[in-house]
Amino acid sequence: MEPRKLLIRAYQVGFGDCFLLSFGYSKSERKGQRERHVLIDFGSTGMPEGIKPSEQMLKVANDIAERCDGKLDIVVATHRHKDHISGFTTNDEKTAPGNIIARLKPHMVIQPWTEDPALKDPKLPPLKRKGAQALQASAPVQHLSSLRAMNQLAESAQREVQHLTSAKFRQPLEADLAEQIDFLANDNTLPNRAAVANLASMGENHYVHFGYPLKLSQLLPGVKVHVLGPPTLEQHAEIQKQRARDANEFWMLRAAAQRFWGIQSATADLDQSQTVLFPGADVYQDFFPSHDRWFIRQLRTLRGEQLLGLVRVLDDEMNNTSVILLFEVGGKKLLFSGDAQIENWEYALGKPEVAKLLKEVSLYKVGHHGSRNATPKTLWNMFSHRNTEVKAKDRLRTVISTMKGKHGHRESHTEVPRSTLVKELSNLSDYVTTETAAKKAQLYVETEVTF
Repeated sequence: MEPRKLLIRAYQVGFGDCFLLSFGYSKSERKGQRERHVLIDFGSTGMPEGIKPSEQMLKVANDIAERCDGKLDIVVATHRHKDHISGFTTNDEKTAPGNIIARLKPHMVIQPWTEDPALKDPKLPPLKRKGAQALQASAPVQHLSSLRAMNQLAESAQREVQHLTSAKFRQPLEADLAEQIDFLANDNTLPNRAAVANLASMGENHYVHFGYPLKLSQLLPGVKVHVLGPPTLEQHAEIQKQRARDANEFWMLRAAAQRFWGIQSATADLDQSQTVLFPGADVYQDFFPSHDRWFIRQLRTLRGEQLLGLVRVLDDEMNNTSVILLFEVGGKKLLFSGDAQIENWEYALGKPEVAKLLKEVSLYKVGHHGSRNATPKTLWNMFSHRNTEVKAKDRLRTVISTMKGKHGHRESHTEVPRSTLVKELSNLSDYVTTETAAKKAQLYVETEVTF
């Protein structure tokens, strides 16, 4: 038994991701056969002007409940950035979006291996499941420690920005620079820990990595799912000697991301008790001599640029823990890549068997809201169904959840979505964006795939 169609709803959550996949089966094959539903991410870090975030997220949660007829089969949280999981947050009154999703009682919750609570304490006994011994090595534990340190570092960066933009300064930090730091730091601080706890308690948990064997025949009959990322530390180490970074992979003028796992050793030893990045930094007085003001302004700007560099690295590191799933059904392949960036992709793209799968992708959920380095050109050029002919049979479909003006700048070629990438998507695929829903005041945009 295979699905006859798939309806993909990309919900309008502003700058965030929320995709509901509804697989439809023929009732003639099995009396009363219901649809099967997979929710991939539910989060936001900003809505278009005029839309109240809390109200919109409740609308989305209630619509998901209605479309699923009260039952979710699978929830996927690709990684722990707020723009992907904030919608899973609960409250004591049981009225939050996360409470609504929890009441749908999903059978399975899929998250990256970095979220596995059993890996966060090196003193725990080995897990009793296939491949667990490798994941219990010291390197993953160190990595998980560094991820927690990065969350704390992001919180410190936010507090430092508040200090640098204080009204007591006659020449505070440039507003644009402060906004960039605050946006990235806020996405990495994870104050909504309730969302993490909710995800861990909703269903049968699977913490996946490249090649993880997901057995979904009961939940999604006729659907095969390949896990293409993230790699484990041992897997990623295999390609560090095989593949050098290529600036041509990025939809920008130059490559800016740093090697993914290399940052981990630097952050793993951070003092966990440290609460501020710059202890004792609040030393300025209300008045500065005129001959000192230029130097103070330059130092403050330099300090802000250093903070921006730090939170950008943190943002890249968290994105590279993102789950990458390839659905194979009815001869078609559908790729959902979360926010995976080049360092996450490197391992999968180096595998001939994966390249063969990716060549036949029919639908691509554009990574990281259309950012400059989440759709490697090697990946994009693999897609054989790209076509300039609008009415071409089996033309590639692309779906994106994004919001212009929230992140990055066109002048520095960092805007999201990246204009050069959007141009390619528009020219070579049937391009669908949640920005259309925002303009039309719709809750979601739909894409139907028939098998």
